[in-house]
Amino acid sequence: MLPETASQRIKELSDKINYYNDQYYQHDTSVISDYEFDMLLEELIKLEKEFPQFRTPDSPTQRVGGTITKVFQTVEHKYPMLSLSNTYSEQEIAEFDTRVRKALPEVKVEYVCELKYDGVAISVVYENGILTRAVTRGDGIRGDDVTNNVKTIKTLPLKINAPDIPAYFEVRGEVFLPLDVFEKINKEREDIGEPPLANPRNAASGTLKMQDSSIVARRKLDCYIYSLLCDNSPIQNHCDALQLLKKWGFNVPTSYIKAHSLAEINEYIKHWELERFKLPLGTDGIVIKVNSYKQQDMLGMTAKSPRWAIAYKYKAESASTILESIEYQVGRTGAITPVANLKPVQLAGTRVKRASLHNANEIQRLDLRLGDTVFVEKGGEIIPKVTGVDLSKRPPHTEPIKFIDRCPECGSMLIRKEGEANHYCPNEKGCPVQIK
Repeated sequence: MLPETASQRIKELSDKINYYNDQYYQHDTSVISDYEFDMLLEELIKLEKEFPQFRTPDSPTQRVGGTITKVFQTVEHKYPMLSLSNTYSEQEIAEFDTRVRKALPEVKVEYVCELKYDGVAISVVYENGILTRAVTRGDGIRGDDVTNNVKTIKTLPLKINAPDIPAYFEVRGEVFLPLDVFEKINKEREDIGEPPLANPRNAASGTLKMQDSSIVARRKLDCYIYSLLCDNSPIQNHCDALQLLKKWGFNVPTSYIKAHSLAEINEYIKHWELERFKLPLGTDGIVIKVNSYKQQDMLGMTAKSPRWAIAYKYKAESASTILESIEYQVGRTGAITPVANLKPVQLAGTRVKRASLHNANEIQRLDLRLGDTVFVEKGGEIIPKVTGVDLSKRPPHTEPIKFIDRCPECGSMLIRKEGEANHYCPNEKGCPVQIK
């Protein structure tokens, strides 16, 4: 193929793939089949390899990764990424509202209430409409440059096709691992004897720092955008910024509301206390922000957090149930993991019948006995864990649980290295589960 023809075909393919991506991720519309889409992408990858001079920074091939990053460069944020002050008390939300109204007398105050997503905060820079850099929160002043990995997130535009966009702007958002993807990864890890990932947030954070972006692409990270930052912005308030970001093609959650009173804020908090468990990702609270940018500037900041926003965090979900038995799983490395089998109980929107016990030390610390009434908690963990025992309900004549001394799969005597919490089956060549 002649260079001129290749250049034209690369542009044609890029435009088509970008259009199909936008239709799929922003409008929930499948214009072509997955097979047809993959064939177009494969053709583009081949052409760009043959004619690398025509590859652009916003090419759809950036989505599949392949870049190796040995060291993540530390970058200073143009606009600091401040943390929010947290509370678990509705009383403190009322005190926040009082402080805001006292600082803004005779002014109508409007809030925006949003869900607080349990992911990894990210700042993404666009210059002349092109995604040029993505940086983690870090210490709020500087973070790690994870641009190559963030480019694999298919819901994040590599190029903004909209009129009158600022020459330079930043968006802030939350990178997360969808719950169905997290569960699929854990099922695959279980099948090969790897310990399951503890929770989606840690998994998303670890994925963002992987050296091979092609592996990151396979993890299928997602990203919700909730903030727009730029100099001399024509936007007057946070709500208008969210609507503009949605118009530009960003993945903006639709669960936010405007609130004009404390009663409306409390109603939003109560509504999402259980509804949040129906969402495709973890949430741990609500963020309340003053909507007007002018009012935000008037309220100002403390050294660590803005005075115009606060986060209400839900308490960790807990339930009590009966410990019926303990089973012991053998991992790929021979590590033995005890798992509690529980009388099924409803917890955080799901039916729980198993919970992690981690190791022998944890069983001993809790002084667990079969038949005990135990407290089970989810909190930020997707895999429930046993957190305590209701001693007032302990049946008489129970014996402390003794950790097994032989492998449940091959019968080998277990070993425990000095200073380690885990027991191991040393029979790596003959233990069926380790071989599998």
